[in-house]
Amino acid sequence: MSDPILLSVDDGLATLSLNRPERLNAFNADMARAWERVTIEVTGRGDVGAIVLAGAGSSFCAGGDVAEMATSMSGAEEVEALAQTINAGILALTESAIPVAVALQGATAGGGLGIMLCSDYAVAGASARIGSRYAAMGLTPDLSVTAHLARAVGERRALQLVLTDRLLSAREALEWGLVAEVVDDDAVLARVEEVARSWLDGATRAYGQAKHHATPASRQARPWRPDSRDESCLGLRHHSMWRA
Repeated sequence: MSDPILLSVDDGLATLSLNRPERLNAFNADMARAWERVTIEVTGRGDVGAIVLAGAGSSFCAGGDVAEMATSMSGAEEVEALAQTINAGILALTESAIPVAVALQGATAGGGLGIMLCSDYAVAGASARIGSRYAAMGLTPDLSVTAHLARAVGERRALQLVLTDRLLSAREALEWGLVAEVVDDDAVLARVEEVARSWLDGATRAYGQAKHHATPASRQARPWRPDSRDESCLGLRHHSMWRA
């Protein structure tokens, strides 16, 4: 079985790859634990000056593997625990001084949006699509989406994404400020690596300070935590796959 999160470090550049391409890199429990472990490890290394996030296969990340959750988890407390495990990795990246770039191809939705939002620079392929999709699943946004989305695009646009099933095109995401660049689909990873390498070639320490000064509130915020005693706050009572 392949590792759900792949890590490579090359001359100061760490690449973290989500590696469940057959499930559009959707998170299950094993992947969540690997994500937490690898992000905490890489942000604590002294030989890493830039981080790239990527996804194997056709999509960056489709969020949580809801189908697997429905068969392997008994209710809200286990789902919340899974979310908090992933949030620990998100916090490791957002609170680190190491700049993070993300390569987006195919679908980025649900919790994948939260993973994308923990980056500092996003490059999307021309055919990429980005959205929340929580409304379609009857779930409440998690994985730092509630903490970071409105800061990224403004409250009104954030509501458009979390209250509807809208998927933004790459060009729309660029116009909204969710991504910094749109390139050809086959050039996404190369461009992200180019950006990350430019950080390594520059004043790395200054980039880290700039990262925190530019977004001090978002880097200090903790993702919203629901009351685990109330399943409705996670939307599970409203989703058919959780009904008896």
